[in-house]
Amino acid sequence: MNQFDQLHRYLFDKASVRGELVRLQDTLKPIVHSTDYPKSIQQLLAEMAAATSLLTATLKFEGEVGLQIQSQGKVRYAVINATHEQTLRGVARWDENADLSEATFSELVENAVLVITITPTEGERYQGVVALDKGSLAGCLEDYFERSEQLATRVFIHTDFSVDNQPKAAGMLLQVVPQSAESTQVTSESEFEHLCTLTETMTAEELFSLPAEDVLYRLYHEQHVQLYAPKAVAFACTCSRQRSSEALRNLDKQELLDIIKAEGAIAMNCQYCHTEYRFDEIDVEALHSGYSQSPSTPQ
Repeated sequence: MNQFDQLHRYLFDKASVRGELVRLQDTLKPIVHSTDYPKSIQQLLAEMAAATSLLTATLKFEGEVGLQIQSQGKVRYAVINATHEQTLRGVARWDENADLSEATFSELVENAVLVITITPTEGERYQGVVALDKGSLAGCLEDYFERSEQLATRVFIHTDFSVDNQPKAAGMLLQVVPQSAESTQVTSESEFEHLCTLTETMTAEELFSLPAEDVLYRLYHEQHVQLYAPKAVAFACTCSRQRSSEALRNLDKQELLDIIKAEGAIAMNCQYCHTEYRFDEIDVEALHSGYSQSPSTPQ
C-alpha cells in the first residue's frame, strides 16, 4: 500500500495532545518540477508543502491556508496554498544570479518574514506574520503558534531528494489540546514534552519507509494512541478560463483590443501550473458585452 500523499491525524487518549503525520511524493512533482528550480529551492518548497498540509489539518472549518515567505535574500518569494480538502499548489521566485548550491535555510531567506494566511469559506480572513529567524522552517512555525495561538507546538520536517524525479517530504506535528483558556501552557515536565522527546528519535529513513501505524508504534508504543483514517493529499490548481475571463473583464476594452492587434491574442499563464489561456477579439467583445464564455479548458 502506498504510504505517501496521505495525511494521518492521531490523538493521545491519556494526554491532551494531538498529532499529525504527512508524507508527500506525487503531490510534490508538479510543484518542485514546474520550473527549473535549483535543488535548494525544490527542498524549500517541499518543506513548505509538508508544513502547509499540517497547518491545513488544524483548521476546524472549510477554507484555505497560505504559507508564504517574503525575503530579501536569495529566495525573493515562495508560497504554498492548500485547501481543507488537502489540495496543494505552490511557486517560488529567486535570485537567478545567486549561487544556491550550498545555501542554508538562513541564507535562502535572509531578512525574511513568514506570512500565514487563513481564509475561511465563510467568515473573516486572518493573517499572521513572524520573522524567519529560527534557522529552520519548523522552528519558525513553532514560533508562530507560540505567538499567535499560545499553543505549545512542535513541528518536525524532513525531505529526501536522493532519487531523481522522486522528491519526498514528510512532516509531523504535535500540539497541546487546550482543555481551558488556562491550560494552553505546559511545563518542561509535561506529557507533551515527553512525547516531543520520543518524536525526536524518529529518523528520516524510518519516517519515509515505515507504514504510519509502524511509525506511531515505534514512537509511542507505551501510549494510548487513536489513529484516524488517512486523508488523501494531492496537487490541484484552482486556475480556469472563467477566472481569467473575470480578470480581463475589469480591464479597459480598447486596451485589450490593442494588445490583440499587436500580438494576435491575449495569453494569460497560470504561475502555479503554467496552463495558458488565450483570448481573441471575439472573446473580448463577448466579455464586455455582458456575455461570457465559461469553458474551463484552455484555448
